[in-house]
Amino acid sequence: MGAPMAGHLAKAGHEVTVYNRSSAKADAWVERHGGSKAATPQEAARDRDAVIACVGNDDDLAAVTIGQQGAFRVMKRGAVFIDHTTVSARIARQLAVEAKDLGIHSVDAPVSGGQAGAENGTLSIMCGAQPAAFEAARPYMTAYGARIVHVGPPGAGQTTKMVNQIAIAGAVQGVAEALHFAQHADLDLDKVFEAISGGAASSWQMVNRWKTMAEDRFDFGFAVDWMRKDLGLTLEEARTNGASLPVAALVDQFYAELQAAGGGRLDTSSLVRRLPK
Repeated sequence: MGAPMAGHLAKAGHEVTVYNRSSAKADAWVERHGGSKAATPQEAARDRDAVIACVGNDDDLAAVTIGQQGAFRVMKRGAVFIDHTTVSARIARQLAVEAKDLGIHSVDAPVSGGQAGAENGTLSIMCGAQPAAFEAARPYMTAYGARIVHVGPPGAGQTTKMVNQIAIAGAVQGVAEALHFAQHADLDLDKVFEAISGGAASSWQMVNRWKTMAEDRFDFGFAVDWMRKDLGLTLEEARTNGASLPVAALVDQFYAELQAAGGGRLDTSSLVRRLPK
């Protein structure tokens, strides 16, 4: 997702330098969008007004920020660091403390909207930061975000993304079971969709995935492997704050079944596959 987001920054007139662990991906981005590539996070971050990360997990984020070649070692005072990775709230808060000590603004800003949202510049961005840091980051995020909300202090962006994933997990399972029931009732699935998608049962998952789930097609972006990572972070945070998440925990187990069956790279709507035909 980072590549199209960086592309929108370049299109908006920003001077962009990209870093990727796969040099070929960075080369392809420069060939398409211009700008330049760097060999390390430090090289990409040096003397920049803003540094933006979109990586895989806590360890990846630590490596590109506070690791041996991490950006925080060279970022200038007053610069802003924006992280679009979905990671733990713990590391988001840690980086905010590290950044403050260095005179850097830090924003944890996970996104929702998937690959299509990144490509179309219509992402929803939930931001955890001090007010000054959020205001410093906002002008950059407008290049690829349609909804940018400051939800609270450092870490709040990540916990809001957890709220997002809890809601999605329940919605996908609900649509999967509804479709499964309709199939067993020998109903016309198109007519069922027409009847219920305009009322209280409607959801983004129903509108965008009912037909593809019925057709057994699951190549639409956000993968089971990534959802399991996100739900793992969510359930860990819930153990800390005392929240009870029985449905999210159950759906996480369902996704584990899909992983075990080799479906880790299918998109999250593949939940319907574990229901008997």
